[in-house]
Amino acid sequence: MNGFAAPIASPSGQAKASRACNSASLCIVPCSRNGKRRDRAECLQIACWLWQGQGRKTAGRFDVAGTDREKVLIQEGPAVILVEPQLGENIGMVARAMANFGLAELRIVNPRDGWPNEKARSAASKADHVIDGVRVFDTLPEALADLNYVIATTARERDGFKPVRGPVEAGRILRGRFQSGQRTGIMFGRERFGLYNEEVGLADEIVTFPVNPAFASLNIAQAVLLMSYEWMKAGMENELEPAFRAPEIVTAPKVALQGMIEHLEDALDVRGYFRPTAKKPKMVDNLRAVLTRPGFSEAEIKVLRGIIASLDYYSPKEPRGGSYPERKAKADAKAHGQESKADD
Repeated sequence: MNGFAAPIASPSGQAKASRACNSASLCIVPCSRNGKRRDRAECLQIACWLWQGQGRKTAGRFDVAGTDREKVLIQEGPAVILVEPQLGENIGMVARAMANFGLAELRIVNPRDGWPNEKARSAASKADHVIDGVRVFDTLPEALADLNYVIATTARERDGFKPVRGPVEAGRILRGRFQSGQRTGIMFGRERFGLYNEEVGLADEIVTFPVNPAFASLNIAQAVLLMSYEWMKAGMENELEPAFRAPEIVTAPKVALQGMIEHLEDALDVRGYFRPTAKKPKMVDNLRAVLTRPGFSEAEIKVLRGIIASLDYYSPKEPRGGSYPERKAKADAKAHGQESKADD
């Protein structure tokens, strides 16, 4: 909750917040900010806003993980048509899946619990632009009327003569038709039994997923997410290119690596590690082979040098920060002596 800018409630607001949040049985609220304790009224008001899903109504920022309001919000692509969905929570999770992959147009045919639905907004996890843009239709033909191309999702084999696509191929077809200026849509059926045959008959083609044939039922939000993913992937120049990469690691100069290895060898030597003595050359070779393989950066070598130094110079009886061990003093003197010679 750090950084959440919540205004202090007025006396009347405090009372309302207290009544609302106590009635909601909320008992866990982050009641500190930047190390300072919040008063009870402020905690209650924040809890109430969280309960109502209104964290963004303040001047401060309260976003779910992975969101970034500084970046362009993609809103394009095929319409998602839900036929007689039952639960508002499922509609909300559909909206979230759509927003993850740049889809924004959600059409709902005869939702069981009506519309608008606060449970849907809450489950959408801040995909408010999708929820706010929902269009509700009484019949499926009305929802499809302005679309040029529609695919219907199903897990069951259907009688008929429609082409059947996999999700990858369907995603590419949708992307191609979108780029040519056509209006497209993806139909999803009811949570319990999907689409009727006559509803599938209104689509141009069928898409089905490669799932376990003995357990093929997908949650509606999962099905939407799979198709949304294929839609976005089909628009990438390189499907194998990740959204971001790890920072490039620059290998440390050999002098830094050699210094670390020599330090470790000295520390092991004084502790009798290289035994029997006749095998020391081979053991040193093995040690160097292990440490030269990873290609450590300078920062990583500094971390390892710090660990080696702590184990080499200090002990439980003489912990770091409590004394200046003799072995550490000799090592520092040696290092300074080398620096002086280098200066000469």
